[in-house]
Amino acid sequence: MLSESMLERFWERAPQYDRENRFFSEDFEDLRQCGYLTSTVPKELGGGGLSLAEFCLEQRRLAYCAAPTALGVNMHLMWVGVAADLWRKGDQSLEWMLRGALEGNVYAAGHAEGGNDLPVLLSSTNAERVSGGYRFNGRKSFGTLTPVWTHLGIHGVDKSAGKIVHAFMPRDTKGASIVETWDVMGMRATKSDDTLLDDVFVPDRFVARVVAEGPEGLDAFILNIFAWCLMGFGNIYYGLARRAFDMTVEAVKNKGSLFLSRPMAYHAEVQHAVAEMVMALEGIEPHLDRIAEEWSVGKEHGAVWPMKIVAAKQRAVEEGWKVVDLAMDVAGGFGIFRKSGLERLFRDARLGRMHPANSMLTREIAAKTALGIGLEEKPRWG
Repeated sequence: MLSESMLERFWERAPQYDRENRFFSEDFEDLRQCGYLTSTVPKELGGGGLSLAEFCLEQRRLAYCAAPTALGVNMHLMWVGVAADLWRKGDQSLEWMLRGALEGNVYAAGHAEGGNDLPVLLSSTNAERVSGGYRFNGRKSFGTLTPVWTHLGIHGVDKSAGKIVHAFMPRDTKGASIVETWDVMGMRATKSDDTLLDDVFVPDRFVARVVAEGPEGLDAFILNIFAWCLMGFGNIYYGLARRAFDMTVEAVKNKGSLFLSRPMAYHAEVQHAVAEMVMALEGIEPHLDRIAEEWSVGKEHGAVWPMKIVAAKQRAVEEGWKVVDLAMDVAGGFGIFRKSGLERLFRDARLGRMHPANSMLTREIAAKTALGIGLEEKPRWG
């Protein structure tokens, strides 16, 4: 679906999107036209039928040329992927979403909230049960795809029942409004503005799940969100790091110095930095590929799955950041200029470590899983 000529156009547009803090409208239309927005819909329903493993490889290619574009469509395709995986396992509760994607619907994620370090599992948004559905009140941040989404995935806590309600709010819902907040360091083209929910009503037909609060509510729907979203993140930041590495290697082959008779590629410390970059990249790729493939073939990891997913994502963004940071060292002063292209990748790469699950939550999940401490155990600390 992603032709080399299309990807090259994306690479050429990326600096302008970043400089103007503008949504990747032209990229998005190209992706719509080529069928990428339905690539994770099952073939039986008329989509591309990509598994998680196949989706990750395509996201990696896309991010190599335009990481913000890849990050943006990740939020739509991961929802479609969640619905597809459930559908393949006999759960057709989200088939309407798959058919909606084929009709042109665009789904986004509205789960980030100030002060909530367990997104999806907990919420500061209030969800009140009313006749025919739920009313939501709250504020959602980092609403990627703000200019184009038709349905926003939201969640809130029904305090009367102690449940988390997951639903998809149509864009024209009364009481929903967009607040333009997106003027940030990196991933600027994603246009991830805030969404205010002021007594918005979502009917039962758009309510995806009602589950227990916290880790106890981690059912197949929630686990699929983790898998499709975080594995997408990991591959996006790996693709970005690979681009920074390739740019660095090509540059040092031709970069000279007054006190060297040969290019900087022969400088011992440059070789040291490049070696560190190589070893970091060599560890990321097989880790991501193994976890995505095991998910796609249905390998049973049971309660260990969350740890495996967050660990793969975290390795990718931490080691990917190391690669881009080293690339800046090797580039020297030229790297801080916008025309180098590396300055933009550096800013984009830094955001990966902030995406859920962040480093603190990832280590909490990894340690508690290894120690046999239930993620649902209360109190959470101490």
